[in-house]
Amino acid sequence: MGLRRIGTSVAAATSLAAAAGVGYVVGTGSGSEDGPPADPPIVLANADLTTPGSCDDLLDSYVDRALEEVGPYGWGGGPIVMFDAQAGSEASAPTASGSMRSSVKTSRSVSNESGTNVQEVGVDESDVVKVAGSLLLRLREGVLVAYDVSGDRPTELSSTPIDDARGNGWPGEPGGELVLVDGRAVVIGTSDDGLGSTITTVDLADPTAPSIVDTTTLRGRASAMRLHGDVVRVVVQNGLPELDFSVPGSKLGELTARMRNRALVRATTLADWLPTVDGRPVVDCADVAVPDDEELALGTTTVLAFDPAAPAERTSTAVATDSATSYFSTDRFYLVGGGTAWGWNDCWDCRVGGVLGAPGGTTPIFAFALDGLDATYVASGEVEGTVADRWSMDAVGGSLRLAVGPSSETGNVNSVVTLREDGSTLVEDGRVDDLGVDEQIKSVRWFDDLAIVVTFRQTDPLYAVDLTVPSDPRLLGELKIPGFSEYLHPLGEHRLLGMGQDATLDGMTRGAQAALFDVTDLTNPRQLDVVRYDKDTVAAASTDPRQLTWLPEQRVVLTVVSQGWSGTTGWVSVLSLDDGRMSNRMVEVEHGTDVADVRLVPLASGKVALVTGEDVQFFPL
Repeated sequence: MGLRRIGTSVAAATSLAAAAGVGYVVGTGSGSEDGPPADPPIVLANADLTTPGSCDDLLDSYVDRALEEVGPYGWGGGPIVMFDAQAGSEASAPTASGSMRSSVKTSRSVSNESGTNVQEVGVDESDVVKVAGSLLLRLREGVLVAYDVSGDRPTELSSTPIDDARGNGWPGEPGGELVLVDGRAVVIGTSDDGLGSTITTVDLADPTAPSIVDTTTLRGRASAMRLHGDVVRVVVQNGLPELDFSVPGSKLGELTARMRNRALVRATTLADWLPTVDGRPVVDCADVAVPDDEELALGTTTVLAFDPAAPAERTSTAVATDSATSYFSTDRFYLVGGGTAWGWNDCWDCRVGGVLGAPGGTTPIFAFALDGLDATYVASGEVEGTVADRWSMDAVGGSLRLAVGPSSETGNVNSVVTLREDGSTLVEDGRVDDLGVDEQIKSVRWFDDLAIVVTFRQTDPLYAVDLTVPSDPRLLGELKIPGFSEYLHPLGEHRLLGMGQDATLDGMTRGAQAALFDVTDLTNPRQLDVVRYDKDTVAAASTDPRQLTWLPEQRVVLTVVSQGWSGTTGWVSVLSLDDGRMSNRMVEVEHGTDVADVRLVPLASGKVALVTGEDVQFFPL
């Protein structure tokens, strides 16, 4: 899928707003409303995705699928049904293969000079705090605050209000976050209704007097922001349009309500389905790929790319499905297709061996190559099973590796699967099955030639899978212990830290724990030490790895632990490693909802900045 650069400045959008009524306004170099461009930018050789012949064809594809999903009560037809997702029978894990010491090492680093603990080296992630040399930026309640951290204590330099950077405060919906590149911050925020996003570029050439150089408000919710070199990429989701649906009542029957609702769907324009600025779609019709799988969630997922040096010039590409699960490597973007939501009368208990299965039991995956501002479609395919989140995916040397959970196609087992690009198709290269039978994947950590997978039901099996030969992945060893790790962090080549929950032998959780593993011999991984925190505590890194910092020179881990899921009290747990043991020191730092924003940022000076809700200070090691 080749891309054209299109301008999306607010001024340009305003001048074209009158044309938005037809649902699509042509961008620079675009085709017309009546037909495809003379030189179509998308070339799809894979039947999983098709190119619309015109904007009318694209709109028809949305409307045709939407008519199947609208009923007398609107989308889905009625109230939400709560499913019983209780786990199944006793677990039976596979036997470790081989007894020789493996040459596979956990040597892949995850440090990032911006101060954020990231998934991939070379791919920075948005956060509420960023650092560059002696400049530290933090986003707090819609205000971008700059600090000088070169002195004896942090000194505030400036504060800049940012529109829509507060976030909406809903659970699972983050507030504003930022990335920092070449003296410019890009801040992304969410509108109050959760359906819009604002991208603000701030020039910090003089950090004592920052200037906002661009503000673009999108209709569409941003689900991820990544930085590749000097290119910022934002993933934007647009789900089913919010329409003024009718509902049956004393004067309106179901048949009439359904007919009225279907008429509303037929009257939608592309502006209802695509991300827009002032009502104008920011992606060309020709740059929207349409999946042929009608079970995929209806909507649009768009990737916008721009250089903060010229923030009004953007490229865009999209897939006509709504998906919150995406993964960026250094040179690839993968989008995971999600199934349609269950309607109120679909089924009461759609479990497969105790676990809810995805429709059809397979998960579609779409791959795009990244090069500068461009994202080019290269391949798509599907994998049997379910992909939980971005941490379940990894790409190295042309191989896409996935940790997949149960579905109606797999039964109640977990697997590690490798895929390779064969032409425009992602094909299965190798797999290891039966990891944690009747259990749930809790965490995954990928290395160049290794996967560490943790599953849990009553005990915590930790599996080491050799990926040296992608077509022949091998289970090297396993370790069963009480509790489970929800986040894994490498501590050099032979040590691994797991942050998660302590549990009884029958699977009842008791509180947060930190577990130190020896993976020198991957055929026989060992737990060296455990730090158990108080009852009902939670390890923050379990849900947000950015709340963990590893200081390799000091052999110290700094991680946030909170009291209960409400986070009423937050501590920094200072874990010092020495000869296979961990000592722990707890420092109370925050209370209430501000616990979620606590960060511990390594600085070039060797100091560590502690960022809390109201303050930035140096943390005493």
